[in-house]
Amino acid sequence: MRKLYVLLLGLLLAGQATPTRAADNGSWSVYPVASKIAQRPYFYLSADPGQTLTDKVAVQNKTGGPLTFRLYPADAYNTARDGGFAVRTVKERMLGVGAWARLAQSRVTVPGHTTVTVPFTLRVPQGAEPGDHPGAIVALDERVDPGSGRLALGVQRAVGARVYLRVSGPTLPALSVGQLHISHHQPLIPGFGAGTATVSYTLANTGNVTLDPRVELKARGLFGRTLLDRELSRVPSQLLPGQRVRLTETWRGAPQLDWGDVTLTASAPGTRQSASASFLALPWLVVALVCAAGVAVGVLLVRARRGRVRRSARVRPSPRVRPTPSRPRSSPSARP
Repeated sequence: MRKLYVLLLGLLLAGQATPTRAADNGSWSVYPVASKIAQRPYFYLSADPGQTLTDKVAVQNKTGGPLTFRLYPADAYNTARDGGFAVRTVKERMLGVGAWARLAQSRVTVPGHTTVTVPFTLRVPQGAEPGDHPGAIVALDERVDPGSGRLALGVQRAVGARVYLRVSGPTLPALSVGQLHISHHQPLIPGFGAGTATVSYTLANTGNVTLDPRVELKARGLFGRTLLDRELSRVPSQLLPGQRVRLTETWRGAPQLDWGDVTLTASAPGTRQSASASFLALPWLVVALVCAAGVAVGVLLVRARRGRVRRSARVRPSPRVRPTPSRPRSSPSARP
């Protein structure tokens, strides 16, 4: 049977572990060349529209044999699944750092246990929008490791050093919270198991600077009782400009019988937004049984009423026919 090969890009980016550690997958690493002052965990660059910057990236081969890489600049984005920091592939369209940066070499072969330095330039367009333009310098191993089995998955690995570019001009931090929805998961029999709820929402960075959002979740039941009040932990540590992510939060111990509302508040320096949604928690099995019992009782009552009506109804007698009065017979007249 013909095998199907799927390309999987495993991308490791600088700053995922300790800040002073280069992006590393065990076989090679990519990092900014150290400045005269200190080492840099990633590229922090500032420029005016129309300005050109120069820098250098280092690619270190930690294996014993030579490795050949495809070097390319890429735009960064937040993954839709969890808001993680990711970069575009080499075949995707670039609009920021990926389009503005040019490396001196697009392919480089690094001998075993050796580090190669590659210069690059970054030309910011004259009409570039102010604010943050995140990206990365990526070293991609173009070899595809074929998998085994009837459905073979090929794995292609890459490592990238993050680039944080800020174009001078007005900055606007802005968050947006929307599409708040809550779904309940109740045990079949109330009291036999814990109730849970899933709170899903959309978090968007509508400004032009990278944000470290803080999200708080509050739930209130009938009569204003506080059911939940906590800060969420599954939130992206860096929400990039123009990015939108769909996130979920599990609420364990959610009420099994209540009516209230959920409020979600997202904040970052200079911005704060909230969204609310109502919820109705009911033990649906009990509700269904009560409804079925009510329908059955209603049917029995209707039948009983109809039976009483039939028994109490009197049969009307047929109307009496009045006899028609007979005309008296005229006596024959006497003949003369």
